[in-house]
Amino acid sequence: MSRIQLLTATSMGVRITPADRQPTGIGNLYTMQATSAESNVLNVAASLGMNTRVLTRFVAGSPIASFIKGELRRRNIHYEGPEIEPDGPWGVRHQFNIADSGYGMRGPRVYNDRAGEVGRTIAPQDFDLNRIFREEGVDIVHISGLFASMSESTGETCLRLAELARETGARLSFDLNYRASFWKGRQQALRDIFTRIAERADILIGNEEDFQLALGIEGPEAGGNGLSDQVDAFKAMIANARQRFPQVSTCATTLREVVDANEHLWGAIMLDQGHWYYAEPRAIRVLDRIGGGDGFVAGLLYAKLRGWSAEDCLHFGWATGAMAVTMLEDYATPADEAQVWNVWKGNARIVR
Repeated sequence: MSRIQLLTATSMGVRITPADRQPTGIGNLYTMQATSAESNVLNVAASLGMNTRVLTRFVAGSPIASFIKGELRRRNIHYEGPEIEPDGPWGVRHQFNIADSGYGMRGPRVYNDRAGEVGRTIAPQDFDLNRIFREEGVDIVHISGLFASMSESTGETCLRLAELARETGARLSFDLNYRASFWKGRQQALRDIFTRIAERADILIGNEEDFQLALGIEGPEAGGNGLSDQVDAFKAMIANARQRFPQVSTCATTLREVVDANEHLWGAIMLDQGHWYYAEPRAIRVLDRIGGGDGFVAGLLYAKLRGWSAEDCLHFGWATGAMAVTMLEDYATPADEAQVWNVWKGNARIVR
């Protein structure tokens, strides 16, 4: 069995997007894709030939489940997990995410339909974790706060993956991804499990609000929204976070200022092994903004798996994030490393 280089647990669903950048509800033609925040992070490594795997649940007999499986195979992402009987029209199903791309000064909008989502039922016993971690082996486990906060059992799944990563020497990446609607009425329980996961993490991803709201780390007073304010706030937050989580080697976040739906200023900042690295924000063109943050994490983790310098890891992540927003899918799919580095260099010349 081949060693798994990048592993995640997730709730797979589908996104439907109106054609021609029209708002949801205006047009009657939609494109469908299989997606989840966590599987999107695997896509760069999978596209560039690494062994990646998704742990999830599927709805038995569902054509949507078949579509998702086919898309994961197309993306070179392996998967495993049980198939759950749908229990009729009121039972479990795969989530639908309805999102348009916006245009100009009309920003994109997202509508989530997650009622009965099969992914909320995922539990640690769904998978042979002893085989996965102790026989096959894992290099990096990636966890997202979106999945961890979906239900009590998904939180338990993420915590168990974090524990096994620590026990077996795998590195753990944790993207905090705080969402207020997921936390409503569950703040104390989720902060407890997020803290327990973060105590085992090697890599923490999130902005200053994520650290404050998900982990209860004291941070700076609310200030401006400019990019320099984002940098100052992040540095102040991480100084506090390092005291609470001294085992973390890397903290990173993207920096984004929206000019309009088609143009953003895009940057990134990272503390790695006690040293700060900064990708100064630059103007990038945006076809569809969804997935840019996951694209950044995807490139950062791929670069870490390759053993590159911290500076190259940050630059590569910046570039895969910038690449993701040039694609109508929610993830970056680079043809090769050279294509990513050309994005970083600003070289868009044709390659024949």
